[in-house]
Amino acid sequence: MENLSEEKEKSCVEVTEKDIREAFEKHKTYIDISLGDFIKIYRDAFALAKDKVHGITVDKVMSKNPVYVHENSGIHDAMNLLAEKGLTCAPVVNDENTVVGFLSDSDILTSAGVIKKHTFKDLVRHLIGEPTPRSQRTIDAKNVKDIMTSPAITVSTDTCIKKAASVFNEKRIKVMPVVDINGKLAGVISMTDIIKHIDKN
Repeated sequence: MENLSEEKEKSCVEVTEKDIREAFEKHKTYIDISLGDFIKIYRDAFALAKDKVHGITVDKVMSKNPVYVHENSGIHDAMNLLAEKGLTCAPVVNDENTVVGFLSDSDILTSAGVIKKHTFKDLVRHLIGEPTPRSQRTIDAKNVKDIMTSPAITVSTDTCIKKAASVFNEKRIKVMPVVDINGKLAGVISMTDIIKHIDKN
């Protein structure tokens, strides 16, 4: 996912050192500064501007009123909610609004009998304690908590968007619940949110 943001940045106009030298030569009679010093200043300014963009925290770009489902909601009700809102996934919360899992259309399909086989990567994820897709239909599944992916991959509100982008890339996901210091649902962030922010800035 992070590659998308990198491509977005590369698509912007980039000022090269050659451009600076040519511009400097064009106006040298009016500039009381050496070319070397100007290049250093430009590089520092560019680095600061880039850090400013990437230093923005998740809570500044996330969706603050996310659609979510309760762990005790019926699977059919959850499926209807996602369809109604035009979504393919949503965070799952308990009575305390703590994020306890994540529900995707893949989870729903698996519960309906569409088997998703485990891969070697899934085995490794399982061994290190990360969530893995269910390998077979959960016959007795009635509620969301029976089919959701748990624990959910989340980021906190004070996570910088650069770090969030790296999580998207590493975990190969598109959406993450955002939690506050107590693990309560505060919002949802997507890679699209990050790309839009970079594009604006």
